[in-house]
Amino acid sequence: MTLRVLLADDQALLTSAFRLLIDSCDDMEVVGIAGDGAEAVELARATLPDVVAMDIRMPVLDGLAATREICRDENLKNTRVMILTTFETDEYVAEALRAGADGFLGKDVRPEGFLAAIRAVAAGETTLSPAATRVLVTHFLARPHTDSAVTPASLSDLTTREREVLIQVAEGLSNDEIAEKMYLSLLTVRTHVQRMMTKLGARHRAQLVAIAYRSGLIRVEPPRG
Repeated sequence: MTLRVLLADDQALLTSAFRLLIDSCDDMEVVGIAGDGAEAVELARATLPDVVAMDIRMPVLDGLAATREICRDENLKNTRVMILTTFETDEYVAEALRAGADGFLGKDVRPEGFLAAIRAVAAGETTLSPAATRVLVTHFLARPHTDSAVTPASLSDLTTREREVLIQVAEGLSNDEIAEKMYLSLLTVRTHVQRMMTKLGARHRAQLVAIAYRSGLIRVEPPRG
């Protein structure tokens, strides 16, 4: 099946490069290019893409507002949004996930990482760049522990292998990267992630990251300031 991708970015040179990269793949194609958020929503409704690669800072309507419009449109329930931006900040990462985005990548992502992220998001996975993951970790560490359900005991139902995979997820690795690092098949990694989400009651990958840190499975030094 060919994945249908809509590009939304006001930088024509960048979208041209992304289009060439996507169209070089046998399993995906670009079905439209939008120069602002309003056009992105309009084209999404017209073309019904599988994935929208969405910039944040665009004229007329920004990418976060456009993401909200797309994600609450019942006719676009099968369309997934991946944020692709140079601004990997706490505010943008959190707001993108609240808006319904299924991925958050920096524009410095390598070509193979970009293509892998499109495939992952289209498959129903949440993809976060390492920088976005670090932002989320800092955000969650700074918040008071109000969720009493998130304790070391929360991980008791996980197998040893699932815990190992969870550590990699919390460090910001994609499923493809985990599969390569742990010498597992991509299907096996996806299965582990889905089972962990079910066992831990996580709705998306970002919550798995939060659980890994809040439960103490992974510890980081609080940011100095």
